[in-house]
Amino acid sequence: MAPSHGDTSGTTPPPLSEITVDDVRDARKMLAGVARITAMEGSRHLSALVGAPVHLKCENLQRTGSFKVRGAYVRIAGLSSEQRAKGVVAASAGNHAQGVALAASLLGVRSTVFMPVGAPLPKVAATRDYGAEVRMHGQVVDETLRAAQEYADRTGAVLIHPFDHRDVVAGQGTLGLEIIEQCPEVRTIVVGIGGGGLAAGIAVAVKALRPDVKVVGVQAEGAAAYPPSLQAGAPVSLESVATMADGIKVGRPGDVPFKIIGDLVDEVRTVSEDELSSALLLCLERAKLVVEPAGASPVAALLSRPESFDGPVVAVLSGGNVDPLLMQRILRHGMAAAGRYLSLRLRLTDRPGALATLLGVLSVVDANVLDVSHVRTDPRLGLAEAEVELHLETKGPEHCTEVRKALREAGYTVMA
Repeated sequence: MAPSHGDTSGTTPPPLSEITVDDVRDARKMLAGVARITAMEGSRHLSALVGAPVHLKCENLQRTGSFKVRGAYVRIAGLSSEQRAKGVVAASAGNHAQGVALAASLLGVRSTVFMPVGAPLPKVAATRDYGAEVRMHGQVVDETLRAAQEYADRTGAVLIHPFDHRDVVAGQGTLGLEIIEQCPEVRTIVVGIGGGGLAAGIAVAVKALRPDVKVVGVQAEGAAAYPPSLQAGAPVSLESVATMADGIKVGRPGDVPFKIIGDLVDEVRTVSEDELSSALLLCLERAKLVVEPAGASPVAALLSRPESFDGPVVAVLSGGNVDPLLMQRILRHGMAAAGRYLSLRLRLTDRPGALATLLGVLSVVDANVLDVSHVRTDPRLGLAEAEVELHLETKGPEHCTEVRKALREAGYTVMA
């Protein structure tokens, strides 16, 4: 059955089970010349950890920097000429916005994209550059989505949902076909989950062709709506979501992908913010790939429990659109999690040469000082005291312990 044509709002969609590998194959034909067949890169470091070959599916190198253009293009291409004439509208903080903007531009369709106030400026600029009219509204994506829906109701524009539509799922599923072709020996595919469109699409394609392949979904701990939803047997809304991985920061599973994931995805795991930071740092240092936190979530899962994956493994790097300022904070967080960055506050006697003596202790233990903040006047300090905040480059957890020990043995009070 080919991807559906026309908007299904207000009608009963075909049974979810009718999203088949043939839908995905038809979507692939639509995407010929539009979506790139992205590279599959081996990772020696991750392979050594897992004890089996690990390959990275580099969808961060896709047009617009993420997989989103696949589903957006298939969805818009399936609209009738009357619907296209009224334009399309979307709500997104970044990746979906850019995917819709490019897809609409390629198809000659007018697009309006609502983005939350405070969305990263590079993503806003890129969305405009791809041809969309950008409107800033709301503080969170839920508010932005409501504004987009109101716009659709008022103007007749078709709302292009980021994950909750059959055509979108079929479009994202083309990634699964590529994975099977590029790595036919694959035994496990690891993919990040937000609303679920990507994981559902990959599962539809892969399980039809290779039912023996295990599909593992990954969510951020602070936005993990799928585990309680799968346990309840229906989508459950989280009261709040909090994660640096904005690409998978979704508080409720999509209705369309939910049943597919429940039926076809073998397992859904969660990863911490520290694990996401470490994964992003690893991708940058070891693989030379710029990946956003959501895109690094499969690598985070591999780092957290490497022995639990059957190889060969394919980890889907779903996107690479990360704001430079956020990247700076994440890298520092990742270095701290890996024991390679250490922040300390300590007290010392306020006398000439005291700071030089402190720096001498750090030199002996080979800790590289990145930044020093020296406070002499504060109500918390005694008359002859000073407080120093240090940011150090270190060589790992054992070195951090050695630095703290050396400072205490030298008589300093270490407070952090």
